[in-house]
Amino acid sequence: QVRLVESGGGLVQPGGSLTLTCVVSGPVDDIGDMGWFRQSPGKRRTLVAIIRRGGILDYGDFVKGRFTFSRDDAKNMGTLSMNDLTPDDTAVYYCYAHVRSGGWTTSHWGQGTQVTVSS
Repeated sequence: QVRLVESGGGLVQPGGSLTLTCVVSGPVDDIGDMGWFRQSPGKRRTLVAIIRRGGILDYGDFVKGRFTFSRDDAKNMGTLSMNDLTPDDTAVYYCYAHVRSGGWTTSHWGQGTQVTVSS
C-alpha cells in the first residue's frame, strides 16, 4: 500500500533551520500534487508549500521567502527546507500527496512530524 514517510522534525532555536523530507513508498504509478501542511493545537491545518501537477509552486502567505520546497519525482520524494524559524512555526507538519496507484488516484497524508521552535 502507498505510504508517506516523513522525517526531519525536531527542536530548533528561533532563527534556526530544519529540513523535512517526505518519501512516498509502495506501488506508485504517478504523483500529482505533493506538498506540506501544518497544524498547531486548536488551529486548522494550513498549507505550507505545494507543487501541483504541471510544476506550479505555491507557498502559504506566512512563508515570506523563508522556506523552499522541492520534489524529486525519480525518488518519489519531497523536501522542505525551512530557515529563519520562529516560535509561530511550531506545529505538526504533514506531508500530502495525490497518488495514482493500480489505476486509482487518491489523496494520502503522512503521520506528521513535530517541529518545535523554542529557546
